[in-house]
Amino acid sequence: MLLGCTPWLAQVDAGWHCWAPGGGDGTPRESSPFINSVDMERESYYEGKNMALFEEEMDSNPMVSSLLNKLATYTNLSQGVVEHEEDEDSRRREAKAPRMGTFIGVYLPCLQNILGVILFLRLTWIVGAAGVLESFLIVSMCCTCTLLTAISMSAIATNGVVPAGGSYYMISRSLGPEFGGAVGLCFYLGTTFAGAMYILGTIEIFLTYISPGAAIFQAEAAGGEAVAMLHNMRVYGTCTLALMAVVVFVGVKYVNKLALVFLACVVLSILAIYAGVIKTAFDPPDIPVCLLGNRTLAKRSFDTCAKVHMVNNASEGTMLWGLFCNGSSPSAACDPYFMQNNVTEIQGIPGVASGVFLENLWSTYSDKGAFVEKEDVPSVPVPEESRTSGLPYVLTDIMTYFTMLVGIYFPSVTGIMAGSNRSGDLKDAQKSIPTGTILAIVTTSLIYLSCIVLFGACIEGVVLRDKFGEALQGNLVIGMLAWPSPWVIVIGSFFSTCGAGLQSLTGAPRLLQAIARDGIVPFLQVFGHGKSNGEPTWALLLTALICETGILIASLDSVAPILSMFFLMCYLFVNLACAVQTLLRTPNWRPRFKYYHWTLSFLGMSLCLALMFICSWYYALFAMLVAGCIYKYIEYRGAEKEWGDGIRGLSLNAARYALLRVEHGPPHTKNWRPQVLVMLNLDAEQAVKHPRLLSFTSQLKAGKGLTIVGCVLEGTFLDKHTEAQRAEENIRALMCAEKTKGFCQLVVSSSLRDGTSHLIQSAGLGGMKHNTVLMAWPQSWKQADNPFSWKNFVDTIRDTTAAHQALLVAKNVDGFPQNQERLGEGYIDVWWIVHDGGMLMLLPFLLRQHKVWRKCRMRIFTVAQEDDNSIQMKKDLQMFLYHLRISAEVEVVEMVESDISAFTYEKTLVMEQRSQMLRQMQLSKTEQEREAQLIHDRNTASHTSVAARTQVPPMPDKVQMTWTKEKLTAERHRDKSAGGAAGFRDLFSLKPDQSNVRRMHTAVKLNGVVLSKSQDAQLVLLNMPGPPRNRQGDENYMEFLEVLTEGLNRVLLVRGGGREVITIYS
Repeated sequence: MLLGCTPWLAQVDAGWHCWAPGGGDGTPRESSPFINSVDMERESYYEGKNMALFEEEMDSNPMVSSLLNKLATYTNLSQGVVEHEEDEDSRRREAKAPRMGTFIGVYLPCLQNILGVILFLRLTWIVGAAGVLESFLIVSMCCTCTLLTAISMSAIATNGVVPAGGSYYMISRSLGPEFGGAVGLCFYLGTTFAGAMYILGTIEIFLTYISPGAAIFQAEAAGGEAVAMLHNMRVYGTCTLALMAVVVFVGVKYVNKLALVFLACVVLSILAIYAGVIKTAFDPPDIPVCLLGNRTLAKRSFDTCAKVHMVNNASEGTMLWGLFCNGSSPSAACDPYFMQNNVTEIQGIPGVASGVFLENLWSTYSDKGAFVEKEDVPSVPVPEESRTSGLPYVLTDIMTYFTMLVGIYFPSVTGIMAGSNRSGDLKDAQKSIPTGTILAIVTTSLIYLSCIVLFGACIEGVVLRDKFGEALQGNLVIGMLAWPSPWVIVIGSFFSTCGAGLQSLTGAPRLLQAIARDGIVPFLQVFGHGKSNGEPTWALLLTALICETGILIASLDSVAPILSMFFLMCYLFVNLACAVQTLLRTPNWRPRFKYYHWTLSFLGMSLCLALMFICSWYYALFAMLVAGCIYKYIEYRGAEKEWGDGIRGLSLNAARYALLRVEHGPPHTKNWRPQVLVMLNLDAEQAVKHPRLLSFTSQLKAGKGLTIVGCVLEGTFLDKHTEAQRAEENIRALMCAEKTKGFCQLVVSSSLRDGTSHLIQSAGLGGMKHNTVLMAWPQSWKQADNPFSWKNFVDTIRDTTAAHQALLVAKNVDGFPQNQERLGEGYIDVWWIVHDGGMLMLLPFLLRQHKVWRKCRMRIFTVAQEDDNSIQMKKDLQMFLYHLRISAEVEVVEMVESDISAFTYEKTLVMEQRSQMLRQMQLSKTEQEREAQLIHDRNTASHTSVAARTQVPPMPDKVQMTWTKEKLTAERHRDKSAGGAAGFRDLFSLKPDQSNVRRMHTAVKLNGVVLSKSQDAQLVLLNMPGPPRNRQGDENYMEFLEVLTEGLNRVLLVRGGGREVITIYS
């Protein structure tokens, strides 16, 4: 087989040398001196490909062999760094291959993000307030929500390669830029507020359990400890935030290196808790809790849990006595509750075998400022207590109830996106993300559920409800349970919350940078810039400012529900994305993760929505309002992105369903509105000739119903496809400028007449077809250089009539108002001559909905003949308008039958002479122009002198012709045939047709009446007479319409579609 030989070369003697592939190095073995050098280059280019048949395609389309190599070696870019497209290939070659597997890349980061501040600082308090059963329910609901979300996320993450960008990328590419931007910003705000929550947790651990003496603000009065604590949190939190922001700005690599250290702290802390629980089974710790009656006492300001003690064989009041009494002597005045109740000591952590589990099963909710009481201890109530603020009672700092606890707990299960956010660094993201995320959720769910049971089984209820460990001398409750030392938990939780705060401040700016660089939110684009290495400097600054607002709130319990809302909103849309893609069954929806179903996604979505309103209905509404505002902003101002998202598919399915429903029959009269096909004309540069036609369309439609902007290019599609594309771009740009909402449909046809007919027949789809055609009056119909314009126009009228479509013809359309104009006082005059189904009534009503025409008033004129009762007609018309709920002035104009004037007779004669001459003489272009101009001048002169003429019709032989004797002689010499001569004799003996005279008489009379009433109207709407049945009189029909509308500024000729479009019934 001869490889690479040209056809003629393959047929000659074997002595010729042909190209043959070398040894795989792309060089030929031999070359022939007889082959042209150009052919040599071409042959060497295609050599070895064996694809000569596809040479034309190879210039634009790559070969599969080279394409597969690029596709197979796809690598993700590092998180947060968006490379320019032009140097993407070179960056990929330089990037190191990702090496992280499931355990290091997904499982451990998720574990670190899920386990955090709530576990160490609030879980014991939640168990004490809600009881074991309700706490189990809270944790189960939240963990189920995240598990279902993880299943949906796994399906999305395994449906193709997920570049760096994680959850934002998945949601935006699945649900579109509007949802993607809204949810991406919600996720960003959630991550930012999470940073504030972690920083507040860090400061709370530091000031409460590590170094209480470091507080700057001290309580000035009794009961002011809480306010002073909030001020301390604000000061220390702001300083910590500034320090963390500097660390993140200086180098993220240090944060990433410390991540494993922080994770080790979390794991060691949890292991210490389990070790402590096991120890309580056989050796419970000695942690006494002091009770007065059934009230728990804060053991910060006394050491002995007794009222009196013996000193030198004499009883003296203890420090506790001094707190409740005015002095230390036994006779001092004391608090009545203190006097009537005994002081007892109980074990704070009795151990697993103590049976305290049954006591902690049920909830113990309380109001703000209530005593932390043990139920089964006897207590003597006191009728009135004078003071409790200065006494060492343990009081609840906030009101507790089930839904509030859900909001506080939910942040402890967030963090499931940590693995998908690192998708750019994974060896096999499609395998690692589902496995690692679901394993992490199952692991943490088991830890949380087991901790709830173990806390309820080991710790006394009053200690569980003691949020800040005041009964334990200010120690962390969970720390007292741990083994070998409480400091394992305190130091471990401090570093873990510190690390989580750093991770949030690292991740949130990168997420904002990814959103900004996508360009879907214009005002955020400044945050896409950063340092030369891609670090998001401006995004970090904004993140720190938003985080500061959370720190100024200063209460961990108040910040937690806020970030719960934003995370729940994000999870809701992840489930929605999976459900939509699954139900639509889009061809590209082929996830590798098979264990998903749309019902699971729908259940997860419903659970997220329910949890939002369970946590806080006003926060939920606020979060939804924020997301809705972002959605609408992106929809109106954002860049248009086509990401093949599911919402587009959902829109197509909904459109198909609606079209099939509408297909069944015509709409009811109540639902009828003009669905307009706007016929545009283009100039030689493919620009629109009458742009005001689109302005009028948008004023008439106001964005409602269907608008199709149609246009016809003359020629063949193969030759004109470039011009057609340019024309379509021009039309779309004009539609955008005129705010015309609709579709553009351009047709290339061999003739304008056929193209217009095709559009009228086939524009639209199914039930969404036009029922009205809007076009401009052909101003150049009298000009000889455009002899077919009037014929195309009249044929279009016939087409719309045959198709039972309404027709609107705008005359002097270039004088119509623009959308920016506001017409002042004026009238829209309707001249209702014949019934057209109510189109003339409906159109002014629709126009007056638009701000351009809003101030105009509507007048309706109708014409009465001699035998009509004009007074009764006016009453009937007023009653009809009253039933139609249309306000308008009504006037009946009486047209008295009169003799046909000389002007009418002469105008008809001139019109017929002109038509006859143009048909018979086939004048040259120049002569036609001159002839048309002379006839026009003569008509004008006749019109000015009509009053001086008599009523007797002039004789045809007295009509002045514009033809000279010399020109007539020249024409006769050119046409020697007898028929030609007879034709000219007929021309000079022409008499006007009586039907034409009557029509012209009507046009002249009606024009005079309309001019007398409506010359100053802003818009005149007229019934459009139908074209003649005999096609020979088409040019006469154009003359009738010209006479009918002569002298009017803005005219809209209206022709109904043969059906009622307005009704008096509801």
